[in-house]
Amino acid sequence: MKSTFTDARSTLVSLAQPQRAIALARFFKTGPGQYAEGDQFLGLSMPQQHTVVNQYANLSLAEVEKLVQDPIHECRMVGLLIWVKQSSKAIPSQQAIIRERYLVNRRFINNWDLVDVTCTYIIGRYAVKGDRSILYELASEDNLWSQRMAIVSTLALIRVEQFGDTFAIAEQLLPHKHDLIHKAVGWMLREVGKRNSDALEEFLHDHVSKMPRTALRYAIERFEPAKRAYYLKL
Repeated sequence: MKSTFTDARSTLVSLAQPQRAIALARFFKTGPGQYAEGDQFLGLSMPQQHTVVNQYANLSLAEVEKLVQDPIHECRMVGLLIWVKQSSKAIPSQQAIIRERYLVNRRFINNWDLVDVTCTYIIGRYAVKGDRSILYELASEDNLWSQRMAIVSTLALIRVEQFGDTFAIAEQLLPHKHDLIHKAVGWMLREVGKRNSDALEEFLHDHVSKMPRTALRYAIERFEPAKRAYYLKL
């Protein structure tokens, strides 16, 4: 008998750790007015979730989609990670279907961890093959998580030494008000710098005066102390 959404969800619920769930709810800012207001946690560790991903890696697209739409955070995470796993082994036509469902359901990809561990492998890998338009569409949406998805997805491009889209989207997002975008922009710029410090410094030369301090600190984290101090004074 094929496994179902209900089977996977029941497995996750059986692993619940209520005290850890309280701590995770606090860590992921689920209180009134916070960015993840109302999100629900079971208290599972990432290794526990990966075990469930492996157990239910052959769930159908429709059953995974039910996980992705679940109000419980770990259900969404496991569903998204199943799509990542399935996409990595799929033929291009199947990858396209997973990518389309991922994007259709992006309103449920609504915290930084859900974005960060999945978008590079589903959106970013597609961008590497040539079509970058979705990155700019996401960056232009008035939605924190879509915008974070846009910049973090460029990590796939950075890994193949293609930095132009990271710089373009970073520039587009520099005026953003939220620190979760500042951190993501700085993180991706730092990843560029690991591979090409000259390219990063050229970007900093042109934009440092407009960069939020958090983004700048993340971007220059690997610089020598004297060089970090120089940029922080600009």
